[in-house]
Amino acid sequence: MGGVEQDCTRGIAMDDVNVISAARIRQWGGALGFDAVGISGVVLEGAWEGLASWLAKGRHGEMDYMARHGTKRARPAELVPGTLSVISARRSYRPRAEDAGGILADATRAYVSRYALGRDYHRFMRARLQSLASRIEAAIGPYGYRVFCDSAPVMEVELAARAGLGWRGKHTLLLDRAAGSYFFLGEIYTDLPLPPDAPVEPHCGSCARCIDACPTGAIVTPYELDARRCISYLTIELKGSIPVALRASIGNRIYGCDDCQLVCPWNRFARLAVEPDFAVRNGLDRCTLVELFAWSEAQFETRLAGSAIRRIGHERWLRNIAVALGNAPTSPEVLAALDARRDAPSALVREHVRWALGVHARGR
Repeated sequence: MGGVEQDCTRGIAMDDVNVISAARIRQWGGALGFDAVGISGVVLEGAWEGLASWLAKGRHGEMDYMARHGTKRARPAELVPGTLSVISARRSYRPRAEDAGGILADATRAYVSRYALGRDYHRFMRARLQSLASRIEAAIGPYGYRVFCDSAPVMEVELAARAGLGWRGKHTLLLDRAAGSYFFLGEIYTDLPLPPDAPVEPHCGSCARCIDACPTGAIVTPYELDARRCISYLTIELKGSIPVALRASIGNRIYGCDDCQLVCPWNRFARLAVEPDFAVRNGLDRCTLVELFAWSEAQFETRLAGSAIRRIGHERWLRNIAVALGNAPTSPEVLAALDARRDAPSALVREHVRWALGVHARGR
């Protein structure tokens, strides 16, 4: 990362660099489609202690990468030496889709988390953040920076909250009074000494709807999530067998879970996404479990190209749907779909299929 002093040699006083950067970054970010842009410092008091306690309790499950980088996650200047400021940006993703409540109420249909109904957001967000970083460089000259979007040990919610983009809700997601929580986050670590924004006051109050709504009780206490019980973790991050005790609670959620967001009062104000990349693809808001379970690996790879879902692979896709089929009403179609994969090549898939068939055989 280049030194800040290089900017000064270009004839711009340091105070002017701060003012110009801080004032224009928001304007440029808005022009690039970000809903909000904020700036924070790199000293995150208490962040490492909280993370260390969470890790010590094993709340991260099999996500070893959460612990692998040690303090770098909570100390930006250790991850990218020379970092003096972090620019955080958010972009709304709520798609025009079939009513989530209606899908969840129909156990024959497949529920996919709203963020994953369109194209994978990582590439889009990184490209826009790179454009913002390049725009800054065009104005003030060369400087040091790195762009991130869920691609490195970065405490995105913590940084965004300290940059004034919202507050951490009791479900641990970032919340904004005017936009709810349906948005993606991304960051630019930079060696520019930008003036930080002030954090906003939290507005959860006594509300505990997110905690009460969690199907598996994963929000163990306000502001603390046990990932090992979270449906998003179970259907996306977990590579092996889904714990039997949690399978019934998964219902028809085959990729991720939005229940804590669906009940949050602030999401009444969530904005619909205007970005075409976030629009529903492959009819994933209308599909039945039976039809998705019939996809071959080639169909999975082709239809979900460019989707965040593709990264879990066909095996875990089938594992997740097998569980959902086990939770579906017994019908000839459901039993036939499961029976067709009773002897699937994957031991992981076979185990979940046979569990589902057993559930139907017992009549629950």
